[in-house]
Amino acid sequence: MRVLLTLPPEIHKLEIYRIAGIKAPPLGLAWIAAVLEKMSHKVKIIDTPTLELGWSDWLREVKSWHPDIVGFSMLTPTAPKGYRATKMLKEELGSDFPIFAGGVHVTPMYEEALNNHIDVVVLGEGEITTAEFLDVVEKHGLDKEKLRGVKGLAFKVGSETIITGTRPLIKDLDSLPWPARHLLPMDKYTLLGKPIRTAHVMASRGCPYGCIYCITSYFWGRRIRFRSAKSVADEVEYLMDKYKVKHIAFSDDELTTNRRFVYDFVKELRERGIDVSFSCGSRVDHVDKEYLKFLYKNGCEAIYFGVESASQETINRIGKRISLDQAERVFKWVRETGGFAMGSFILGFPWETIEDMKKTIDFAIKLQPNYVQFTVLTPYPGTPLYDYALKHGLIEDWDWEHYTTIRPVMRGFHFTREQLGKMLTYAYRKFYLRTKFILEEIRSGRFKEIAGIVVRELFKWIKEKIFG
Repeated sequence: MRVLLTLPPEIHKLEIYRIAGIKAPPLGLAWIAAVLEKMSHKVKIIDTPTLELGWSDWLREVKSWHPDIVGFSMLTPTAPKGYRATKMLKEELGSDFPIFAGGVHVTPMYEEALNNHIDVVVLGEGEITTAEFLDVVEKHGLDKEKLRGVKGLAFKVGSETIITGTRPLIKDLDSLPWPARHLLPMDKYTLLGKPIRTAHVMASRGCPYGCIYCITSYFWGRRIRFRSAKSVADEVEYLMDKYKVKHIAFSDDELTTNRRFVYDFVKELRERGIDVSFSCGSRVDHVDKEYLKFLYKNGCEAIYFGVESASQETINRIGKRISLDQAERVFKWVRETGGFAMGSFILGFPWETIEDMKKTIDFAIKLQPNYVQFTVLTPYPGTPLYDYALKHGLIEDWDWEHYTTIRPVMRGFHFTREQLGKMLTYAYRKFYLRTKFILEEIRSGRFKEIAGIVVRELFKWIKEKIFG
């Protein structure tokens, strides 16, 4: 079959893509594409935000390839444009043209998706489910009785929604082929708006912690599954040879959880004489000073730590399972080892006050991370937070395109959405416009890049607030 996999068109205009100038590959689609190619399907991927495709260019691209079926990947903020695109395809290619979708939004919101011109939703981890689904479609078309035998699908028979059962998670991730990057515009991926020789790699899936606001545990599972260090090192070596990659950005939530994997991976690189830098996510309860030294000594250029709040009570309530003392120690060790680390903080937990948020901002400054990310709490479907927000009537904005962690969509018990939006602006200005921070950036030689972002976004904020 000719299988076209795509992101929705015109999503490059959404906040999640335009704020920091980041263009990253859709690894999920590339992984599914690799599995389908092994089955001898012909596959095309359209990475719409990277190519900055609008509606007419995207439709022309789809029609010119003459696909037998089209599959969409949808995040919550990209879903509205995804639904518009599926309606457009049905109008252009016929109401019986088969369309399926998967991803972290349509998995919990499958009813919504099936009511928006999508024939079949692939629930959760998609590689094996999609492969089996297309095997049925190739032989029998959208035969709903045949599709009942494929676990992990949702579709409608008349007015009834059918769920075909839960698909077991893939135990051996090494059994999957590497993502089909030859189908991606590898020369167009950027960071801070600049072309970089960086490749995104995922070494693991899943998270055991289940924080109430994060979809990872509920989409990829509560048990973390790691690939072998050899497989990941093989992929890195291939990426360096094929695409001249100089840096690996690990997409895992917490790469450092498995020390054995990290040590074995570094050993593999050393034995092969591979010189490559990498960045990764971690937790403040997963590292000590010696481990940090090891990471920074062996190619780690940046570590991303989620701290989230200055309130231990809040950290406990959201299921983060770390302590403020651990956060203070880790960022102190980072400075002592001369490493680079970024801290992430969330504003707007429902029970917070404005003063609580200001304490979180002050705590972020106290920790002295190199960079910081502030976001507003966002109730994504499929998370316990979403259920909590529904129960207490906190959600005031139901436009999925606004669910970017930048624009407030829910109020708290002690603050309004408008107040939360002002706190986010206040947080970024207070952290990044400090004299001490600017002087450190000038000394490090990074000031030009970060200042470009800060000044651009600050000007945009002033323009919106003053001139409307």
